[in-house]
Amino acid sequence: MARPRIKDVARHAGVSEKTVSNVINDYTHVSDRTRQVVREAIEQLGYRVNLAGRHLRKGRTGIIALVVPELDIPYFAELARHVIREAEQCSLTVLIHQSGADRAHELAALAGFGSTFVDGIILSPLALTADDLRDRTGFPPTVLLGELLEEGADHVAIDNESAAREATRHLIALGRRAVLAVGGRDDSGLGTAEARTRGYRAALAEAGIAYDPAALLPVGSFRMPDGARAVARALREGARPDALLCLNDQLALGALRALHEHGVKVPDDVAVIGFDDVEGGRFSVPTLSTVAPDKAAVAKVAVQLLQHRIEEATAPDGVPDGATPRVQAPQDRIVAHRLVLRESTEGHGGR
Repeated sequence: MARPRIKDVARHAGVSEKTVSNVINDYTHVSDRTRQVVREAIEQLGYRVNLAGRHLRKGRTGIIALVVPELDIPYFAELARHVIREAEQCSLTVLIHQSGADRAHELAALAGFGSTFVDGIILSPLALTADDLRDRTGFPPTVLLGELLEEGADHVAIDNESAAREATRHLIALGRRAVLAVGGRDDSGLGTAEARTRGYRAALAEAGIAYDPAALLPVGSFRMPDGARAVARALREGARPDALLCLNDQLALGALRALHEHGVKVPDDVAVIGFDDVEGGRFSVPTLSTVAPDKAAVAKVAVQLLQHRIEEATAPDGVPDGATPRVQAPQDRIVAHRLVLRESTEGHGGR
């Protein structure tokens, strides 16, 4: 049986093809009765919108790319799920690419992978520099996630410095004074780890606690084995912390294992807090206190920004489709975060 077309729907509903198109595109100047008749015809005939044809008529493919450093880091996997859900609401398909935090791979993504098969990019960069991002002439529309590397780019993130300050304040409010930062980086970089370290140091200063560079425990990557190794090494070298600020939940889960193996009780001896609120932290023993970014909001804002930039790039004279006003300046959007307090800082009364 042939696939029903717009003209078949129009004939069945007794209206023009233009009216069917207006209903499909949800234009307002269609009466409620006509809209209902057309929708019933669409349902009865099993008509489906040809999204590929619609996108191509607008000079688009309907495909966007989400580029993240590592797919097996739970935060990025959970974020990808939210991005896919938001993209579906805009009739967009998401291509997911893993950069491995490699500059060459991130540059290739920024250039649209050397082709025109993606309409735009949502990119979480770890290796790119501000210079890499300044001249993107001819590149696809791009929205950056994480710390802001270049003011000329659309950007979505939580306030990482503020979030780390709040998490460290929580540890200090518990009476903890020897707070180590697992994954901390004390340099002038613009990355997420650097921002969280600045927040950690600010909270120490507010509490009158002297900062010791040795309190930063460096890691090779932000995975559980790295967190476990960093904490185990610090304990072997004589460190006696009473709290750990871990710069993501993977490091925190690894730290919990190292503390357990060294006979250190959590949170009685050492309180532990992480970042990202990944699912594993809700089932660890003890459950993990964490900074929870609003991942759904990150995805929603990123997709909305990117969709608007795609409209600007493909509409005649740079005027987006419909009535949406053009966004002239790049957008720096901060989304919400909150502290989720569980057993690793609060004990079995954690909430």
